[in-house]
Amino acid sequence: MGLLRLSSPGWALPRCLVNPRPLTSTRHLHISAARHALRPTRPVQAIARAAVGSYGNEEGEHVLNSPSELARKISAKVLPKLPRPDVRKVLIVGSGGLSIGQAGEFDYSGSQALKALREEGVDAVLINPNIATWQTSHQLASEVYFLPITPDYVAYVLEKERPDGILLTFGGQSALNVGIELDRMGVLERLGVQVLGTPIRTLEVSEDRDLFVKALNEIDIPVATSTAVSTVNDALQAAETIGYPVILRSAFTLGGLGSGFANDPEELRDLSAKSLSLSPQVLIERSMKGWKELEYEVVRDAADNTIICCNMENFDPLGTHTGDSIVVAPSQTLPDDEYHMLRTAALKVIRHLGVVGECNIQYALNPTSREYRVIEVNARLSRSSALASKATGYPLAYTAAKIALGHTLPELPNAVTKTTTACFEPSLDYIVTKIPKWDLAKFSTQVNREVGSAMKSVGEVMAIGRTFEESLQKAIRQVDPRWKGFEAYIQPEDLDRALSRPTDMRLFAIAYAMFNKNYTVDQLHDLTKIDKWFLYKIDNIVQTVHALKAEGSLEKVDHELMKRAKCMGFADSHIAELVASKEDAVRAARKSMGITPFVKRIDTLAAEFPAHTNYLYTTYNASEHDVDFSEHGTMVLGSGVYRIGSSVEFDWCAVTCARKLREMGKKTVMINYNPETVSTDFDEADRLYFEELGYERVMDIYELEQAQGVIVSVGGQLPQNIALRLKDNGVNVLGTDPASIDKAEDRHKFSSILDSIGVDQPEWCEVTSLDAAKKFAETVGYPVLIRPSYVLSGAAMNVVYEESALEYNLSAAADVSPLHPVVITKFIDNAQEVDVDAVAHEGKLIIHAVSEHVENAGVHSGDATLVLPPFSLPSEDMARLKQIAEKVANAFEISGPFNMQIIRKASITSGEPSVLKVIECNLRASRSFPFVSKVLGTNFIDVATSAIVGQDVPDPVDAMAEPRDYVAIKVSQFSWTRLGGADPFLGVEMASTGEVASFGKDIHEAYWASLLSTTGFKVPRANSGVLIGGDVTKPEMQTIAKTLTDLGFRLYCSSATVEEFLNSIPYVSAKKIFFPTRDKRKLREVFDEYDIECVINLAKSRGKDAVDEDYVARRNAVDFGFPLLNNAQCAQLFVDALAKKIPQGGLRKYTEGRIPSEVRSWREFVGRRA
Repeated sequence: MGLLRLSSPGWALPRCLVNPRPLTSTRHLHISAARHALRPTRPVQAIARAAVGSYGNEEGEHVLNSPSELARKISAKVLPKLPRPDVRKVLIVGSGGLSIGQAGEFDYSGSQALKALREEGVDAVLINPNIATWQTSHQLASEVYFLPITPDYVAYVLEKERPDGILLTFGGQSALNVGIELDRMGVLERLGVQVLGTPIRTLEVSEDRDLFVKALNEIDIPVATSTAVSTVNDALQAAETIGYPVILRSAFTLGGLGSGFANDPEELRDLSAKSLSLSPQVLIERSMKGWKELEYEVVRDAADNTIICCNMENFDPLGTHTGDSIVVAPSQTLPDDEYHMLRTAALKVIRHLGVVGECNIQYALNPTSREYRVIEVNARLSRSSALASKATGYPLAYTAAKIALGHTLPELPNAVTKTTTACFEPSLDYIVTKIPKWDLAKFSTQVNREVGSAMKSVGEVMAIGRTFEESLQKAIRQVDPRWKGFEAYIQPEDLDRALSRPTDMRLFAIAYAMFNKNYTVDQLHDLTKIDKWFLYKIDNIVQTVHALKAEGSLEKVDHELMKRAKCMGFADSHIAELVASKEDAVRAARKSMGITPFVKRIDTLAAEFPAHTNYLYTTYNASEHDVDFSEHGTMVLGSGVYRIGSSVEFDWCAVTCARKLREMGKKTVMINYNPETVSTDFDEADRLYFEELGYERVMDIYELEQAQGVIVSVGGQLPQNIALRLKDNGVNVLGTDPASIDKAEDRHKFSSILDSIGVDQPEWCEVTSLDAAKKFAETVGYPVLIRPSYVLSGAAMNVVYEESALEYNLSAAADVSPLHPVVITKFIDNAQEVDVDAVAHEGKLIIHAVSEHVENAGVHSGDATLVLPPFSLPSEDMARLKQIAEKVANAFEISGPFNMQIIRKASITSGEPSVLKVIECNLRASRSFPFVSKVLGTNFIDVATSAIVGQDVPDPVDAMAEPRDYVAIKVSQFSWTRLGGADPFLGVEMASTGEVASFGKDIHEAYWASLLSTTGFKVPRANSGVLIGGDVTKPEMQTIAKTLTDLGFRLYCSSATVEEFLNSIPYVSAKKIFFPTRDKRKLREVFDEYDIECVINLAKSRGKDAVDEDYVARRNAVDFGFPLLNNAQCAQLFVDALAKKIPQGGLRKYTEGRIPSEVRSWREFVGRRA
């Protein structure tokens, strides 16, 4: 892996990195020659196109991919003859719903694996309930099963499909655990299913911490001193032997779930009790907090060819989970000997373990000596693999899938460059920076903002630059468009604590320390243990900020300073802020100075050999473009970083749109910066810019490419936010006019348009004072919904039932003033909510879908359970909903996708029509577009793309009028377990991180399969205990208790009120139990004593404090890994489904020959390959 080479042409380093303050102790960047693995021929001759000459390989021969016939003949004799697995049909196990620790990276890696299988002519069967992903499309897999990733369901699919092989390393930890369990059950052997790629034994050794340590000791590779334990007492004993502080790690879990640091026996006792409820085994290790953390991505084939694809260094020292760390590739602070020491160890470990495919190895390295320890090996594709793949341009997942099918590295082409073999270590002439995206602010003060060894981030960004400064500042803006660059966005009261105990905002605490408190690099290093190389680089940014501020006005900024700022990654808007100017003025000034970005290629070869990739980034640290701009493609703006409210479903939309455009014969330009996505895969667009989605960068690319137009309606909210500004600056925004988008986003304009077309909406008012708010609430009557205007996924929204709560929410919890107006809406209690997804062309409705929420209004639509086709809407309401969609499409002159949320309240008087009120309308694709497209068997984004560009627009159809003999249900995936302290309560504020969906012959079968598809859902055993609590006035409480009793479950409660209510129901008996609210260990003992395996809590509002009984019940249900049902309508649906499934054997383990009725493929349900 070549480290960053500063000598490549186009580096204007002296001009860009002038440091106004000489630094005596700067650690200079280590420069070394590019390194490559041993290879059987010079890579300049390897080629991916059809081989020249006539020599072809015979059965069993492995032939080098080369234009030379002689080279191919020689290689056929020299390369080992390995039998290829004889497989015609292969099952790929997916990863399920996106959750913290297991997110979109597995959509990307699974999709690449499916592409590789398709190329080989292998029939791919996929099991993955994540309906929002690109991999669950028929373009990739021949059969897709939207079913739970559990040993039982995967066994049923294996029994039904009878594949020859199974791939377990492309579905994260879920797939790995399932594979190991299927092997133990003997299912794979009985059905003759071959495990392709890394063998099961290797997976077991890499997952079982004890076996892993023993394996590495055999080859004298140092591992952290550790002891595997399975009880709390053993954990305490082990810690005494090792000595505090210690780190506790869970086996068989993902993203460090259940792990953490303990400084004393008390901390360890609590931590191990929680961890052992999530994993059967934990490891107690010596803590190496403050050491450097590094990762190497390794690829090995069955012939033992092994290469290092990428090495990465964590900006944060050991102690922060690598998924929560800022990561830089390639490593910047390792001297050559240390780099090679770890590289050699990586090759030795991977060969010893017998990995076949791709894996990553993590190290801790003592910063003051050459002492190192292996932390862990992931013998599968991981989050880091996706990052390494995008950082280097080496298609890791694709290559791993080819290796699993028996290919060796020398014979495989590098699919990105088309000119080298896969047995070639990438070399980089740029720096990549990854920053995680946390959404902890959504959970108010309940969640601890400190980050440690258990992962909390929901997504990540990747920025490419030619200096660390450029790459870092790009990445900061990608995480949050409100951030302009490296600035002090927080002012911590206890600064030293904020620096020494990392939180999601530590980078900005460093900024505050440097800008406001004049901390030196040495002081910061002592507090943070971040390598001084990084801190000096950050200081370069700080000095440039001071230099810009010192000029005082834009006119005084000369060419040299402007060039220096742009080379360090400063945005025009950031410079404007520092010199008291406007962004457009800065843009004009720098363009007049001839300072514009250059487009460079990621070619995996550091430009050493000719390569023609379409994988691009922009930089100011260059002197020429790597590409010409003759294609004039259509630009598709992606969705950016995954976060709560915008996730993989928008990536599905972007990929579908780009593919449809190419089908129409149009050249495509994709812009996105999320390494976990399929849209940033090298072959999804004609040109891929791994770049920011802000106004400045989109304009730069639009001007360079002279694009035909820009599509802003498939990437979620981010592209919508700049749509109007793009149009105002001469960009051809395709589809719905940005002026219409603005009308829909502005509540006043939107409301008056609805009034003018006779579409009803709830009463609302924008208030600037508390008194005005009280007055409005008195007029319309409580409850009311309060929210700030113009926010994605309803941040800080609340339903308020009385004046005291209104007062608290608008004084203590939020600020209401003329500067910060608050929108108050009449909230309609006990009403239904309906989602309408639709596509229109020039104001005429083409297609629409109506999905019904199971929960009553008051649960954010992103967290709601969606049913399609609807189960309770009368035909007259369906007709009225279509009319509303037609009126809205016409009023806003929509060309493209749009989505509405509508409240429905059935009339009390018979014969009166239901009340239908529009509460929201987005003139873009919504998160339910993949769901409705796959359920109805019509791709809404294909239709929308035709409407946007005005080509091949289909005739209007009423997809809702077709009769269907199946139902599909979308259920949200929550990550409560990760967010210690958060209240698992559903409200108007979105909290889910992903979604799953399943099909069934009726609503109960579909709900059963989809609920079981949520990661970690365990069905309670027959006759076990159920803890029930919450609001006894809810009518569902009675029917739920009655059904559970009839099914043989035992009911327990913690409150006297609930006990009295339950015991008043005929034939129901419930027992009030001792319920410790402050002692987690004692509470766990209570759960065990009464055999409680499920919690149903129907509280009316969030917990008042940490000892609120309802809060404690909800919180500990998720902490102990038990199913939690926290909504009355969903709990009712679950017990009804349970009543139907128990007689059918729903609680039985896998039984050979008894395939449940829901085990049918997507094609079988829909009746065609949709």
